[in-house]
Amino acid sequence: MPENSNCSGASTCSKESCEGCPSNKKGKGNGIGKEPMNEFSHIKKVIGIVSGKGGVGKSFVTGSLACAMAKAGYRVGVMDADVTGPSIPKIFGVHGQLHGGEGGMVPMEAENGVKIVSVNLLLDDEEAPVIWRGPVIAGVVKQFWNETVWGDLDYLFVDMPPGTGDVPLTVFQSLPVDGVVIVTSPQELVQMIVKKAYNMAEMMHVPVLGLVENFSYLKCPDCGKEMRLFGESHVEEVASELGLPVFGKLPLDPSFARRADEGKIMELEHDELQTGIEKLKQI
Repeated sequence: MPENSNCSGASTCSKESCEGCPSNKKGKGNGIGKEPMNEFSHIKKVIGIVSGKGGVGKSFVTGSLACAMAKAGYRVGVMDADVTGPSIPKIFGVHGQLHGGEGGMVPMEAENGVKIVSVNLLLDDEEAPVIWRGPVIAGVVKQFWNETVWGDLDYLFVDMPPGTGDVPLTVFQSLPVDGVVIVTSPQELVQMIVKKAYNMAEMMHVPVLGLVENFSYLKCPDCGKEMRLFGESHVEEVASELGLPVFGKLPLDPSFARRADEGKIMELEHDELQTGIEKLKQI
């Protein structure tokens, strides 16, 4: 993957070659200048939530971490950068349309005070498909950053689409990301998937903070036995190889899905993510 899309040798660009590239003047590491923060915003930490593939519950993990940090007393926002598959407003029970104020768009607030911006809060019909090309989507993500009046936030969580395409690249290059959390599931192909996301972050000089394994097990409601529906976990092996902490393992729990569908993710308790929550407090 090219680190610097403006470089004439972008097709062969790598982490090492970009270090001494004459095009690498504007930004730190990736050769691209960061987008300015909205003048009415002050955000201390920007945390990206990424995955190498779809369907691993990345938005649920984003919402869970955001709610946990809000419950701990921090001022929290969520930028729904999954523009073509937005789900953050629904799981937080937020509906309607954003309005403009002095300085830009005003985020909506969930019941627990978490501020949210999403393309679904800009559409007349939240079920209408977003059929936009990559450059347009990338532009929207930048607008979510510099045209939104986030106010004072301790943490802004950025829920990114899966994979290593336009939006993750835009976020890494344009926003001052302090670190990313990689979400995965227990299947054996996890090693390859995690490493794709990890290597992209490394190439963009963004720290990887830790891993979250979702759908780790299903607990029998009668006997309490943990059943590995998707196979045995491999997350510790990958984490050890990459030198990363495991933020937590989330079970496959029907109550999680029900609360998310009802827009009540803030009612869930996630003791399983406590390690990750403590790590986030320390960055």
